[in-house]
Amino acid sequence: MAIISALASVTIGLGVSLLIFWLLNWAVGRAPGRWRPRLIPYVFLAPGIVLVAVFLLYPTIRTIIESFTKASQRRGEGASFVGLDNYIDLFSSPSFLGTLVNNLLWVLVVPAVAVIVGLIVAALTDRLGRRRESTFKAMIFLPMAISGVAAAATWRFVYDYEAPGLPQTGILNALWTAGGADPVPWMTVDAGRLNSFLLMVIAIWLQVGFAMVLLSGAIKGVPEETIEAGRLDGASERRIFLTIIAPQIRGTILAVFVTIVIFVMKIFDIIYAMTGGQYNTSVLAVEFYNQMFSFQNPGKAAAVVVVLMIAIVPLIVYQIRSYKAQEELR
Repeated sequence: MAIISALASVTIGLGVSLLIFWLLNWAVGRAPGRWRPRLIPYVFLAPGIVLVAVFLLYPTIRTIIESFTKASQRRGEGASFVGLDNYIDLFSSPSFLGTLVNNLLWVLVVPAVAVIVGLIVAALTDRLGRRRESTFKAMIFLPMAISGVAAAATWRFVYDYEAPGLPQTGILNALWTAGGADPVPWMTVDAGRLNSFLLMVIAIWLQVGFAMVLLSGAIKGVPEETIEAGRLDGASERRIFLTIIAPQIRGTILAVFVTIVIFVMKIFDIIYAMTGGQYNTSVLAVEFYNQMFSFQNPGKAAAVVVVLMIAIVPLIVYQIRSYKAQEELR
């Protein structure tokens, strides 16, 4: 029944879309000849603009407005305007400042490590034969096919903790206790934010395949003549990579880096599935969830979302400009 419902939804959606575009095309065809070239871009962009306005622009404006309000504790009364109180409460809270530090660490560590490892793997697999290259790339890219929750469930078998004296089912504790040391509850250890760094390993594991595929394609696009010229000049393979290949794929490296940064800024599922944001592992997305659903404070939740949007928008603008610059060079 669910499959039939899904097929019916897709069929009806496509049919309605085709009908809309047919009607728009018919309307443009009825316009005077000199107006048709001018109307076509606006008419066919109109449905997309309407959808963006309804499902993106309007919710954004509503979220910003709600961030300046506070829900009343009395039943039947709506939210009241409180100005910047939600933002002041957030930035004066030590736990929220710790959340911002965690987010900053995620942004600094995960994209950099994922891009570096992805670049190394892409360069090494590029030297293998076609069959072995495909096999290794498929193995490394495979984590991208699973969700963050599934990845967290998988890594629980790595970080699992049992009390001393009991068999350690977690791989990391099994190795750690092999020399006689006591098992460590890795997810509750806050010393130096060790638990946050261990959670970052999961995100890196998921994103290395993405970085590898894009960077591998960029490396294959480097003209072979420039590489051969470097070899004729006596340059080592490492020097060729650093001075010839890397500068030519700089645009792709930056694009992959920014994309992973945006992914990390919105990270939620891994942390929530592993620790629920406890033990000083919370980030902005988890903080939003807790404020909205655990503390029933939509005003503060909206303020957290606004902070997240302010942090992400410059990255999106930079990425768009980077893509435009690359297109102009082609």
